[in-house]
Amino acid sequence: MIRVRHLLPCALLLATAFSLAAADRARPRNIVIIYADDLGYGDVSCYGAKRVSTPNVDRLAREGLRFTSGYATSGTCTPSRFALLSGEYPWRRDGTGVLPGDAALVIDLGRATLPSVLKKAGYTTAAVGKWHLGLGANGATIDWNKPIAPGPREVGFDYSFIMAATADRVPCVYVENQRVVGIDPKDPLRVDYKNPFPGEPTGVSERAKLKMDWSHGHNMGVVNGIGRIGYYTGGRAAQWVDEDMADTFTRHAVDFITREKDRPFFLYFATHDIHVPRVPHPRFVGKTGMGARGDAIVQFDWEVGEILNTLERHGLTRDTLVILSSDNGPVIDDGYKDSAVEKLGDHRPAASFRGGKYSRFEAGTRVPFIVRWPGHVRSGVSDALMSHVDLVATFAALTGQKLAERDAPDSLDQSAALLGESPRGRDYVIEHAGKLALREGNWKFIAPAQGVALQVNTHTETANLPTPQLYDLSTDVGEKKNLAASEQARTTAMAEKLAALQKATRTRP
Repeated sequence: MIRVRHLLPCALLLATAFSLAAADRARPRNIVIIYADDLGYGDVSCYGAKRVSTPNVDRLAREGLRFTSGYATSGTCTPSRFALLSGEYPWRRDGTGVLPGDAALVIDLGRATLPSVLKKAGYTTAAVGKWHLGLGANGATIDWNKPIAPGPREVGFDYSFIMAATADRVPCVYVENQRVVGIDPKDPLRVDYKNPFPGEPTGVSERAKLKMDWSHGHNMGVVNGIGRIGYYTGGRAAQWVDEDMADTFTRHAVDFITREKDRPFFLYFATHDIHVPRVPHPRFVGKTGMGARGDAIVQFDWEVGEILNTLERHGLTRDTLVILSSDNGPVIDDGYKDSAVEKLGDHRPAASFRGGKYSRFEAGTRVPFIVRWPGHVRSGVSDALMSHVDLVATFAALTGQKLAERDAPDSLDQSAALLGESPRGRDYVIEHAGKLALREGNWKFIAPAQGVALQVNTHTETANLPTPQLYDLSTDVGEKKNLAASEQARTTAMAEKLAALQKATRTRP
């Protein structure tokens, strides 16, 4: 159900709801998506966190609609971002797993994307922050010293200021509108994910000198005293400073809003803070007592505040639809010794859910999901089932765009639920982390899968078991009591439905 904060009598409220749903909806003048990285359901105070305070995220929730069943499509970053921008489940397409920093673009240039749909609708579009969807053409080696294409521009973004992948992968440089920022032609940048460059330090050879030690992996090239995945040489003048990353991305996002304030815009602001390596700016260090991960959450909240304050400063708050969510659930030790485990205390990043990043249990994909558009989105709490894969079709509907038959094949128009007009949302959501799971209503089916049940490095329960699992989330949100044996008919029916959905090729009417 949706619990709405309104002063109207119930009868008038119902009449208003009917008239709003029946009438033609207004089109959002501006759209902003704030996409966090590795932010868990329990990591922000409006979803129950006690040891970390997130007043700006809370403000967004207070003034908007907070969903309790919002889902990323996948338990890792690249596939979730692929689905959000393409409207297609990543497990339908090979090569959409977690990408190295030198991977080719994985988005099909022949189909519509979220930015291309909004660009066609008259919005100026921008991507700022983490990309991790590949750059360049298949089969071609990226030359980081020349214009890099295809990339954000070719999938619909007018402006981009991004990192190629993640901060734990080389190259550790910013790319603005197809060019590495600050590259020196006399010191060309080269990247290799297989072989080290002679004479360059590695996380193994320089381990004693690192300012952040690694716990597993992350011991190849060294940038800013931190071991990374992948090797590099050259490009010294272009290397980022990790501590300044949040300021840098936020400045470019704010500048874009300021520059485009007089015409419709779409901003995809993909922050990185909570993903490893967690290196918050010194002004946030020590703010939580939870180590680098807790301080990075506070830093993320500051970024949210800067975006909201910029909209307010330019008089755009009521004209802008803002969505805040995360690409997957939380992970504590993801490769670096940053005290996140030791200082976690009683903080519960996954709230009451089981698993985390890399998992098909709920904590892998059930994430914070908040929508604000004053005067159009009703403030309150919604239990509607929502999935990031639906944003393409939803924003196409909100902006009057028609998708072609092959576009966004798995995306459904959920504008009524997004705006708080309907409590229903999706009939089901498919959760993905290697293999698939299906939530239908309050029932959750997890298909059998080979592989480790517990990732030793990250201490994540993956949900990989050789037998089917069935949980009643209405009474067991922690997915502790497997009912597959006692609910055989339901288990079989959901297994068959998931298999059919997996095989189905969906096209638009």
